[in-house]
Amino acid sequence: MGARLRVHKHGSLSEQFGVLLPLDQLFDVRASAALRLWRSLAGRRPGPDPSMLTPERRNRLILALRALDGRLERATYPQIAAAIFNTAPISKRDWISHELRDQTGRLVRLGFKMMRGGYRQLLLYPYRRSV
Repeated sequence: MGARLRVHKHGSLSEQFGVLLPLDQLFDVRASAALRLWRSLAGRRPGPDPSMLTPERRNRLILALRALDGRLERATYPQIAAAIFNTAPISKRDWISHELRDQTGRLVRLGFKMMRGGYRQLLLYPYRRSV
């Protein structure tokens, strides 16, 4: 996808200009963005956007939010697994050793983490530290 970027520059268009980057905890994010900007202005390909979620990550987040919705509606973990993985209902006896048991638990925990403010980390993806 292309992006529209407006740059305000004092002086003539033939002069060089610079980018001011504060040396804070987001310096690496800003430097990466500045490098992509420079590549675009120089007529080069800016390269892949590092903030784009991979399809696998996006699908995992979707499943986590669906699992959270189920849990908030008081669905049991086997019911959630059957719904989000499109499987037949899983009996209590089979659930103890079922392959989807741990995966469903992780998705529910991720959903709750996102609900409690973890969604903000998506703003800095793929940079993992909190601000």
